[in-house]
Amino acid sequence: MYMLRIEHPVPNYEGWKQAFDSDPVGREKSGVRRYQILRPIDNPSYVMIDLEFDTIDQAEALLAAMRVVWGRVEGKIMMNPQARIVEAMETKAY
Repeated sequence: MYMLRIEHPVPNYEGWKQAFDSDPVGREKSGVRRYQILRPIDNPSYVMIDLEFDTIDQAEALLAAMRVVWGRVEGKIMMNPQARIVEAMETKAY
């Protein structure tokens, strides 16, 4: 399993969430199996998004699509996006 981790500041979480929910890149069609949105408890103006994929190619393609979207919205609903693709090496539930 591969994860695309995206993180960035948001000037207004509700405005950012509305844009996220509009799904401008078609997450499901792009191969996203699941996602989670995280916010630091001491900074509600920062988000981290984990998007899970079956293949690295799907993750890379979505990241490329996101870079296009970021070019249109940076400074309006989010700033300074950081992203990396990681491979899950081990997961265990208790």
